[in-house]
Parts: sequence; C-alpha cells; structure tokens
Amino acid sequence: MELHTFLGQARRCLLSSVARRRARLINSHPLISFTFDDFPKSALATGGAILKHTGVSGTYYTAGGLMGTTTELGPMFDQADLEILLEAGHELGSHTFSHVSARRMPLSGYYKEVLKGQQELARYGKGTVGLNFSYPFGHVTIRAKRRLSNMAPSCRSIHPGLNGPTVDLNLLRSNSLYGGVERLSFAQALIDENARQRTWLIFYTHDVQQHPSAYGCTPDFFEKVVRFAADSDAQIVTVAHALNQISPSEDGMFAAQFRPRSG
Repeated sequence: MELHTFLGQARRCLLSSVARRRARLINSHPLISFTFDDFPKSALATGGAILKHTGVSGTYYTAGGLMGTTTELGPMFDQADLEILLEAGHELGSHTFSHVSARRMPLSGYYKEVLKGQQELARYGKGTVGLNFSYPFGHVTIRAKRRLSNMAPSCRSIHPGLNGPTVDLNLLRSNSLYGGVERLSFAQALIDENARQRTWLIFYTHDVQQHPSAYGCTPDFFEKVVRFAADSDAQIVTVAHALNQISPSEDGMFAAQFRPRSG
C-alpha cells in the first residue's frame, strides 16, 4: 500500500471515531440521496431534469460566493437557478460561502465562512435553520467536525460507504459519481448492497455534461444510475427528508430546531 493511501485511510478512521453525533435510522426501506456540490448550472439543468423526470429530488450543496462565476466545472449557478431549484422541490444545502477548506484556515475563519454561507442562502431558502452542509473538497478536521455540530442538521463528507443503521450526522458517508458508464457496475453494486443492508446510500457529483470535468459525470451515466436506483426497493429522497427517518441522536445533539421542514 502506498504511503499516501495509508495516511488517507488512517485520517478517515480517526475522523470517523471522534466528535460523533450519532443517530439511528428507523427507515422501512433503503434510502438513496443524490447530491451535487458547488452547483454548476449543468447539475440543475441536466442532473436536476433527470431526477425530476423520475419524480424525485436532489440536494444541492451551494457556495454562494461562486454565483455567476465560471470554474473548471463550467458556468456556475445564478440567482434564477436558485429560484428554479427551490420551485422544483430540490433541497438547497450549504457549502461555505467562498468554497474554502477546513484544513487550510483557522477554525474561527472557517466558522465565519460557514455562517456567511448559511446567511446568504437564507435569502433564497427558508431561513438558516435546516440547511444541511457538506465539507468543501471533502476536507474535515476534528475541530471543524466538532464545531459544526450545532450549526447544521448534518454534515456530509466524501468518505465512501453506507450510512446506518447508526449514522454520524457530523460525517455522513457518500460515494462519488464521476466519469461515464464504465463505472456503472460500481454504482449498481452499491445500490444492491444498500438494499441488502437497508441503509442510506448517498451519491455526490458536480457537473453533469457530455464532456464532464474530473469531478463530474456524463448525463447517460447519471440517468442510468438514477433509473437503477428507482427500480430498486429504495426510496430516493433529499438529505433533509432522509433525516426525517432517523431517531433522536444517541448523544442528544440532534436538537428539535434542526428538524428539516417538509416541502
């Protein structure tokens, strides 16, 4: 095993073992959530359209400071996209304001970025309460993980795996949908395993376009994964609605004010 792989696994193991906010799934069916980070326009125009055609919704972790810019993911969202997203029934989540790494700045600065991200999105959503969060770049520190416990109902990582029957709301596991149909068997295997264990499977990607970035996927691949998920026994839900299917935290830290709103 290469050193960087070993160190990465050791870091994930450590982060998974501390500052946990544990809750238990009480779902009757396996759950699947499709999430998007940063919010390039194609994630809604193409990815969101595929989800809505199937009759389901996704979760969009949005960094407000990226509004109206163009990145390696392509053109990013604008104000009209935020309004379309909410009208279509998708979930708006938080991703800091400037898309910053928890590993590359002091905790006080990171806290301000998370708070500013929530406040900016509150203008378009239903208030700062109930905004689920994902860590930009998947970068997590023990201090950031602990600090965000009282700032968001859940915090999603990029640590692979399934969530449940006990979940860590400070470090939800998720699995990338990158590339094209050559990775379809991998995604299908995850969906099958999630069905067997009756757990919660979260997928994430960024752009959804014919020639995706290194962090996105093709429309054909995304559509096939969504279709396979829909044909399984799973319920496809947003992160907010998945949180409606957990019991109160074993640590007593999933406060009533974090209960996600329906709709």
